[in-house]
This record gives sequence, structure tokens and C-alpha cells, in this order.
Amino acid sequence: MLTQLNKMEEFKRTEIASLGEFGLIDHLTKHVEVKNNSTLKGIGDDAAVLDYKEKQVLVTTDLLLEGIHFDLTYVPLKHLGYKSAVVNFSDIYAMNGQPKQITVSLGISKRFSVEDLEQLYAGIQLACDVYHVDLIGGDTSASLTGLAISITCIGEANKEKIVYRNGAKENDLICVSGDLGAAYMGLQLLEREKKVFAGEKNFQPAFEGREYLLERQLKPEARKDIIKELAKRNIVPTAMMDISDGLSSELLHICKQSHTGCRIYEERIPIDYQTAVMAEEFNMSLITAALNGGEDYELLFTVPLAKHDDISALPGIRIIGHITAPSLGAYMITRDGAEIELKAQGWNSLNEEN
Repeated sequence: MLTQLNKMEEFKRTEIASLGEFGLIDHLTKHVEVKNNSTLKGIGDDAAVLDYKEKQVLVTTDLLLEGIHFDLTYVPLKHLGYKSAVVNFSDIYAMNGQPKQITVSLGISKRFSVEDLEQLYAGIQLACDVYHVDLIGGDTSASLTGLAISITCIGEANKEKIVYRNGAKENDLICVSGDLGAAYMGLQLLEREKKVFAGEKNFQPAFEGREYLLERQLKPEARKDIIKELAKRNIVPTAMMDISDGLSSELLHICKQSHTGCRIYEERIPIDYQTAVMAEEFNMSLITAALNGGEDYELLFTVPLAKHDDISALPGIRIIGHITAPSLGAYMITRDGAEIELKAQGWNSLNEEN
């Protein structure tokens, strides 16, 4: 599997204890460079120093735990580092802001070497370079239960441009970027190949033709391009979220906090061809994967009806429905005209069945 290739590439193993906590931090961050003017002081002191002047500050954090959020059997550490950073950037973009700085804290068990953490940090730093974000600090600690990653992201936005979940209005259009369900099908593919692998030597996973699904699961991207296009056209959504736990769950969050209902249409939900093929191979409901799969990190947002033509002209955006009065509830209209009530069935790490 993918991590087996990583281990074959290891030519040496440096024990973390040989460097110590501060030596490890110095080693992993010695090439970090400041990119943003708001970063007055980054790594190297008791605290970072930031200056945002007239901007509003946005802060988000994510905790990723081995065995709950990721499986190192098939997740390369460099990919994990990249994804860990990007999912935080996505939260800032979902507020119509710009990510600027992150801190990274790690819980590390003894089975990891310095070289392993170099790979993890290489992924984090690559994400920072791609999205123009500064790594400004963090912490490390021993862990008895595997790898734990906690990243806090700090962003900025103009006060009048920040978008919350609670601003959707009746008759607003419901829009999504990209396509849905691919990350979930990528996870199903990885889990299937893991079971087939079962420690077999010289195993070759069946990934040909499914590269898009794997990329969506292992190396997702935050939609900074959509935020840029909306700003270019002076479109400020009335409500917005990123799709991390599934379209149904996120849409119900917006409806609940905005005190509205909604109608979305099955035929308008964007789905990639590889996702459809994989769902058929697994004998899974394609629309269920799109509604509830999660980890797509696409943007779900609402705009006034008057913006219909402007939104329709944007590449990569699909109008999938509209906001209704709260008394009408939240439903999906199927291809045959039936109404199905939306349920929050997205992934929940606290669910005992996970």
C-alpha cells in the first residue's frame, strides 16, 4: 500500500528522543519563511505576534486522531500533512476570509521517527506555500495512542464581507462548487484494497482509473479560487459552509441557523463520472454518497435570487435548489418528482459505530 512505499524509501531512522522537543521543532521548522505582512513574529519565541490593523480576525481549529480520522496503512504522511492544513484553510474560506497563519501541535508515539515527521511537515509546508500561509508555531508531546494532529488557522476578512451560516433568506439560491461524493468513494476504495492487502507481500492495489477519487480523499484542495471569483464579481453569499460532513448535514446547519427550509433537486447535484462508476461497482446509492459522504471540502452557499445570472456564469458552480419558509421543511426532489426529507447522516466521529 502507499505507506509501504514510504517505508521502503526510508534510508535511516533518527529517534525523536535524540533531538528532544525543542531540537525537533527547530529541525522541522528551520526552513520556514514568513509570507504575510500580518506576521510580525513567527516561530522562535513564547508566542507569535500578529498585526491585522483594520481587518477582522478569523480563527478555526481541527483535531485529527489516528484510527479515527486517518489510517496510516494507506495515507502517506506527506499527504496527511497537506490535508491537515488544507481542511483548516477551507474553514476560513467558508467564512469568505483568507487564511494567513497556522500553528501545528502533534502528539507522537515512539514508533515514529524524525524522518516520518519530516514527511508530515513537508506536506504541511507545501500546503502553506500553495495557499500563501505562514506556519508560526505549535507544540509537541508524547502520545500513547498513535499520532494526533491539532492545527489552528488564523485568517482575516473585511467586516462587511464575512459570511456566516445564519444569513440565508427565503428564495435565496442554493449553490455548490465542484462535485460531491468523490472523497467518500475514494475512502471506500482504499478500505477495500486494505482488506485485500492483509499483509500480503508485493501487493499491487487496483487504483488504475480511480486517481481522481484517491486525490479527493488523500489530497483535497480548499476552494480559494471560488472565493476569488465571487469577490471579483462583487458577490457576497448570504450564508456559506464548506462540505466536510456531507451536503445534507451542512445544508441543515444553514437552515437551522437561518431559520429556513429548503428544496434541492437530485438531478442538479454535481457528481463526477468516476464517482458514479465506483458507486455502481460497490452497489452503493450514488445520491447517498453525494448527500452524506463528506470530506469533499467544496463550498455550499446561498445567494439572492437576483444573482442568478451572475452565479450561472461562474465556472465550477451549480445551483442545486432554493431556500424556503421554515414551515416547508428541508427536502430533496428526486428525479421522479418525489420529496425526500433531508437527514443529517454525515460522518460523526463520536458515533459509536465509527
